[in-house]
Amino acid sequence: MKATRRAALQSALGFAVAGLTPRTARASTQSTPKTGPLVGAPDPLASLPDFERLARERLPHPAYEYVAGGAADELTLRANRDAYDRIRLDPRVLVDVSRLDTRVTLLGRELPFPILLAPTAYHRLVHSQGELATSRGAAAANATMVVSSFATASIEDIAASARTPLWFQLYVQPDRGFTRELVQRAESAGCQALCLTVDTPTIGARDRLTHAGFTLPPGVSEENFRRRGEVIPGVLDPSLTWKDVEWLRSFARVPVLLKGVLNPDDAARGIEAGAAGIIVSNHGARNLDTVPATIDALPRVVDKVKGRALVLVDGGIRRGTDVLKAIALGANAVLIGRPYLYGLAVHGAEGVTSVVTLLRRELEMAMALTGRPSIASIDRSVLWPTGC
Repeated sequence: MKATRRAALQSALGFAVAGLTPRTARASTQSTPKTGPLVGAPDPLASLPDFERLARERLPHPAYEYVAGGAADELTLRANRDAYDRIRLDPRVLVDVSRLDTRVTLLGRELPFPILLAPTAYHRLVHSQGELATSRGAAAANATMVVSSFATASIEDIAASARTPLWFQLYVQPDRGFTRELVQRAESAGCQALCLTVDTPTIGARDRLTHAGFTLPPGVSEENFRRRGEVIPGVLDPSLTWKDVEWLRSFARVPVLLKGVLNPDDAARGIEAGAAGIIVSNHGARNLDTVPATIDALPRVVDKVKGRALVLVDGGIRRGTDVLKAIALGANAVLIGRPYLYGLAVHGAEGVTSVVTLLRRELEMAMALTGRPSIASIDRSVLWPTGC
């Protein structure tokens, strides 16, 4: 039976793309409406921005400001989002999109879709179970989670609750011996990659946090910075240099990616130092204001890397079309941060799952509607030429 416009509308409202592969269809957790395209209970959480609106209502004001805020005047924070909105798509029609393939291979492992959870600190600020709930939500969505050094649960406890791959984000400490121990703990816990943060010799001007009077509440601590039962406050090391990248590579047993690269020459030097990947990031616009949006910096890094290493990007991603645009500009995958924290704040582990699932479904819709049946078929030709 041929699909009708009514059926297509029903499918869209049910967040399913008509003709998905059985693999994709089984991943869906929301049924298609049966009584009509405009009949059914209203859902206030139809998109990632909806989660932020509800999280803002529910979170204590300082906690929301910590998650949402950026550096100084927040020009880069706004640019991260606005830059995606400026990019237009150039869809092709009459392409067979009855089967969509969102799989990607990163570091030799196949992932079902190119969306990872970026490392973010202090999950217990927004939910009592913190990173343990996040890891369960990631597992239910079949997503890879990158655990922050500044997690409020230990890497061992997070790994014990995880059912999908974990990566670990590393801040090198002035105590290099302790840093080495932390790397070995992450590896022993099963983390499959290290994401070395390289863009934070100091924090930026966090004016919004100052205005909100933000401090860590009692009971929220950096559980990975424990030695013999005592918490050693994690600190930033302004003496970090390329020699430390080589030092880390000398004993790390898993691939190392450099997180926080905007300059293409830094990307090239990172590959020379043995990095398996580059994460194009401006730290969620939380450090240095007035740097470019990450999606604007991405093409220069991709052109410099020339396929010699993975290139990932984070910052400002809120729609499936954003994921499509990032892949079109050369990213192997994307990472999201604030959106899943808002999901965590609203519905715990289920909220994290919902955020990832929504974004994945929107990516599938965007692929179908632009005539791109696979990740491999997405390239810069899907973008509307500038100046036209």
